[in-house]
Amino acid sequence: MLYWFVEGPFARFVEKAIRWRYVTLAVGTAIFLTVVGFIAGGYIKFVFFDTVEADNMIAMLTMPLGTPVERTREIIEGIERSAFEAIDEFDARRSDEPSLLKHISTTVGAHPTLARSGPVSIDIGAGGQSHLAEVNVELLGAEDRDISSVAVRNRWRELVGEIPGVSALTFIAEWVDAGNPIEVELSHQNYDVLLAASERLKGILRDYAGVSDIADDFEPGKAELKLTLKETGRTLGLTLSDLARQVRQGFYGDEAQRIQRGRDDIRVMVRYPESERKSLADVENMRVRLPDGTEIPFKTIAEIQYGRGYSAIRRVDRRRVVSVSADVDEAVASAGKINAELRSAVLPRLMNEFQGLQYRFAGEQRERNESLGSLIPNFGIAMMAIYALLAVQFRSYAQPAIVMAAIPFGIVGATIGHLLMGFNLSILSLFGIVALSGVVVNDSLIMIDLINRERRSGIELGQILRDCATRRFRPIMLTTLTTFCGLLPMITEKSLQARFLVPMAISLAFGVMFATCITLVLVPSLYMILDDVKTRFFAAEPVRR
Repeated sequence: MLYWFVEGPFARFVEKAIRWRYVTLAVGTAIFLTVVGFIAGGYIKFVFFDTVEADNMIAMLTMPLGTPVERTREIIEGIERSAFEAIDEFDARRSDEPSLLKHISTTVGAHPTLARSGPVSIDIGAGGQSHLAEVNVELLGAEDRDISSVAVRNRWRELVGEIPGVSALTFIAEWVDAGNPIEVELSHQNYDVLLAASERLKGILRDYAGVSDIADDFEPGKAELKLTLKETGRTLGLTLSDLARQVRQGFYGDEAQRIQRGRDDIRVMVRYPESERKSLADVENMRVRLPDGTEIPFKTIAEIQYGRGYSAIRRVDRRRVVSVSADVDEAVASAGKINAELRSAVLPRLMNEFQGLQYRFAGEQRERNESLGSLIPNFGIAMMAIYALLAVQFRSYAQPAIVMAAIPFGIVGATIGHLLMGFNLSILSLFGIVALSGVVVNDSLIMIDLINRERRSGIELGQILRDCATRRFRPIMLTTLTTFCGLLPMITEKSLQARFLVPMAISLAFGVMFATCITLVLVPSLYMILDDVKTRFFAAEPVRR
């Protein structure tokens, strides 16, 4: 059967491809350009890391600093109830199958996922933060469920909705985190302008479909009284340090002495009576001692402003920075397109609106630029090395180009493989394509080598090309099929540990398969075109007598 196919339909097809070699080249070029157009047009999405679903869904809640633990617990319990509702909805569709839920834990006082600690290690009274909370939902393993954890996470987020007064609420259901899909670092010398610009950018991001978990890393500090010294106080010889020290001594206390009682060290503090330090009005009613020993009412020499301080101030290159981040549902929108639009239109408009504002991309976008910035030049160096090795072997500058013509079609095969398997192109797919480039040239190499040896026999070139294609069909297809079948178990594996490498395996398997099919037809046609060029432009001219 195989012999009939190779010597019959395949041989006739190769003969026609060689006869219509320029049409064959045009068709191959059209296939390659079509796939490139699909990628450039966004029909096949490119993401830095394709979604690798985890078996856990996590909701991390951040309230304003100083929020009572009771308020934080109330909100996180509502988020926990929404998780049960979302899982119940999906369980109702699965009839007799086991529930998606395995375990659920709720922590108030910390984010154990970020701290890599268990819920039992958190103690509010021993340094826990009352404004933090987290819900961690463990689902059935990927092998035992037919529902995406990302789909459950999205429904959970919908049920929770918008919660007023929350600083940040982030939902996670992915295993691989290369940074936020959208993250922009804004910087300005004036912190008020910086905060206004970050709020403006967050408002713009809310208008994009598929964008969620929009937040910034600015966290207001605790409520505080800001004391300002009037010119009257400065004239009387007071400094802001004197004012702050006297307010602290009156309300917090000043250590008068220490008494040793057994093993304990008791501090004796002197301060106002409790009745005179219960309200904010007591601060304004206090009297401040001047350097000459006289006392004067607080209102005469100082002012009070009630507000919040800063819990932390981030700086980059000595400039204050606030990062605005967001998550993107790749099924609805493309993070790459949104970042491109932010760079070309939105951020320049913000810079005009807020003079002195600067920005730079961070998160996944920065990681992507850094990875591609090193991958592309190194790939070019590898291609030049392959070409040099082939040129030395064949003693020709043109034949290595024919051998390497299989590389673009390997990329075509890798792209089609991702489309068939339902995966987006990612940085791991590119790693697979780079590895593929060194594999797909093998089939072309052995065919070109056989053609060069057969040409010494003096047989007509068209017949040689046909015979070489049929003679190399079996070994080329066997090596290709064994490679494809060897990678097939990894491609179909659903476990969490293997899905990280699936895009690379798809690039290798489908790229080798497609490039081989093209090589068996395209390489003889290109060899014939090369012979046409040599005959027309480089043949020796007859000597005129």
